[in-house]
Amino acid sequence: MKKALKDIDVKGKKVLVRVDYNVPLDANCNITNDKRILATIATIEYLLEQKAAIILISHLGRPKGKVVPEMSLKPVSKKLSELLGEPVKFVGGDCINAESKKAAQGLKSGEILLLENLRFHPEEEGKNAKGEKDKDAMNAFAKELAGMGDVFVQDAFGTVHRSHASTAGIVNYVKDAAAGFLVEKELQFLGEALENPKKPFLAILGGAKVSDKINVIENLLNKVDVIIIGGAMAYTFLKSQGVNVGISLVEDDKLDLATEILKKAKERKVDFLLPIDHIIANKVDFSAKQVPTGAEVKTTIDEVIPEGFMGVDAGPKSIEEFAETVKSAKTIVWNGPLGIFEIDEFSKGTIEIAKLVAEATSDKGTLSVVGGGDSVSAVKKAGVDKKITHISTGGGASLEFLEGKELPGIAALPDKLL
Repeated sequence: MKKALKDIDVKGKKVLVRVDYNVPLDANCNITNDKRILATIATIEYLLEQKAAIILISHLGRPKGKVVPEMSLKPVSKKLSELLGEPVKFVGGDCINAESKKAAQGLKSGEILLLENLRFHPEEEGKNAKGEKDKDAMNAFAKELAGMGDVFVQDAFGTVHRSHASTAGIVNYVKDAAAGFLVEKELQFLGEALENPKKPFLAILGGAKVSDKINVIENLLNKVDVIIIGGAMAYTFLKSQGVNVGISLVEDDKLDLATEILKKAKERKVDFLLPIDHIIANKVDFSAKQVPTGAEVKTTIDEVIPEGFMGVDAGPKSIEEFAETVKSAKTIVWNGPLGIFEIDEFSKGTIEIAKLVAEATSDKGTLSVVGGGDSVSAVKKAGVDKKITHISTGGGASLEFLEGKELPGIAALPDKLL
């Protein structure tokens, strides 16, 4: 178990907080979604209560080690100030220049400073000015960041799967470090789901490719009682069993792997549920995210998809079968949609699953953990996000956690003293 924020003394100290303010901006650099900023408020408010001087560090976008004005964190400082009702200082241009260091040095208890985009420096991602991998350059950058504060708090779960200067490197150069409230909550719920789940334990996995979820499936086969597979990767599994899937998206080079996974599931007595009927279409406009004029959309009577058609969503019989499993589960982990969720007509299966998971959570006390952009969008679109036990803030990080991988930004934090 890692040290948490309340395990360390932050009273009156300068506290460096790694946050994830990689927010979407429009053409005029206005923030279009502030959920990542809101997710850090609890940690910041606690630090303010403790009279700490708060230095926030984050990245935004992929500037690739160069200063890109459109990726400045300046709009974030304004938005954060509005949300907190407190002034947030900001120094533009460079996070470790003389002006930034002076601002950090002069920061008083109860004040907040946001530094400029970390990724304006190639060293943040472990590279030198030439773009070559350079651990020494990364460590030197981490040391400069650490020199601005006394202790470090990791509150950017969305970045902890990266071994970067501000995630793993910085911990080596501060007096103490801990997980912030956001990261602590992620570790609590993801950890509880995987390490000490109430049974039956159900995993719902969707998305386009088996290759994206191989490691997740392999790891979960050792832990779950049931796996529901949806989305395009279901068609790879169905085709591996000799089922005709028409022109559905299939990874032909993963058919043998799919067969092997199904064999392992059987050996480990894990119920492996695939769609037994489908919503299908003969045309889909992926770029416009719509059903083209004149396209034929229908429902199959079983798992077979006729030639010239592709599977676009789980059918009503599938949802009915899945519903029984969801209702009886005590722990549910969900990552990935069951259909082409971006198109409203093909999002019904995913929305229905969202409602079922929420119902199990609120009515039967099921522990539900939802991660992955589309799954999170689904529970919000269904209006049930408040009923889910935990919605993960880190897509890549939560996926790697489910794979059983060590997350560098978490591994670097000191363990809690028992």
